[in-house]
Amino acid sequence: MQNKSDTSRLYFTDLNTADPGFIRRLVNTEGWLKFIGERNVKTKEDALAYIQRLIDNPAINYQVVNLTDQRLPIGVITLIKRDYLDHHDIGFAFLPEYEGKGYAYEAAKSVLDVLINDPAHTRIMATTVTSNTRSIRLLEKLGLKFQHEMEINSEKLFLYAIETTKSVLDNLTTQFFGIFTNKEQQLPDWEMIYKLCLPQTLIIKKTGLKEEIYNLETFIEPRKIILSDGTLKAFEERETAEETKITGNIAQRFSAYSKNGLHNGKPFQSAGHKLFQFVRTQAGWKINAVIWEDE
Repeated sequence: MQNKSDTSRLYFTDLNTADPGFIRRLVNTEGWLKFIGERNVKTKEDALAYIQRLIDNPAINYQVVNLTDQRLPIGVITLIKRDYLDHHDIGFAFLPEYEGKGYAYEAAKSVLDVLINDPAHTRIMATTVTSNTRSIRLLEKLGLKFQHEMEINSEKLFLYAIETTKSVLDNLTTQFFGIFTNKEQQLPDWEMIYKLCLPQTLIIKKTGLKEEIYNLETFIEPRKIILSDGTLKAFEERETAEETKITGNIAQRFSAYSKNGLHNGKPFQSAGHKLFQFVRTQAGWKINAVIWEDE
């Protein structure tokens, strides 16, 4: 079965004990020893034991990168939940004869593209020793951004990170709900809706079997009035639960929400559900439809 990270030149397999010779070679290369560290894997038996320890650790996932045409392992892409990081750490290592040929970027980008669209992840991190300039260049090419320098076990590391699609959609949704808040003298940011949404975005309110259909302008105008003329005061709407599905460049999110404030001076509180649809454009992720129904 094809792995969803496979490319035309490369395919991925889970680390297993079938090829201890490859792992023994990899962990004893000059690059591994210099930038990752000594693993004391000197014999076939050492390699088998090392592989088994990795397999048995639920915080570690090693994907072996293989050449499609030669059915030959050439490197690994790793995903590790380290104790000192809040999110998973992506890593890579390749045999020296396959470095400088674009394989590391191709493999890491393919895996990263899958992780970015996985709702289980909101951020992917990477660490590298400060002297590993090749690794730093690759991380930056992959789109990870430098965060800060850190010290772990007396070793200085650079920390890089990239926000995943789920995190971007979380922020989009939070910003959409926040547009209409006038709590604690906060003024609604009406221009924000044009930044979050496509110009053609459709907004629909469901009431039983009836619907009110708006574009951005017809949706905003009446809300500008009631949120500024005293009809709605101390108003706040926020998401309370969500379920997000991401498929390639499209996504949808089912949200539960609550809202509260003062309507004509009287306190009120209610809840409901919203369905968001998103598309990824050249300018990034945008909302293209919203449907809501109050309880």
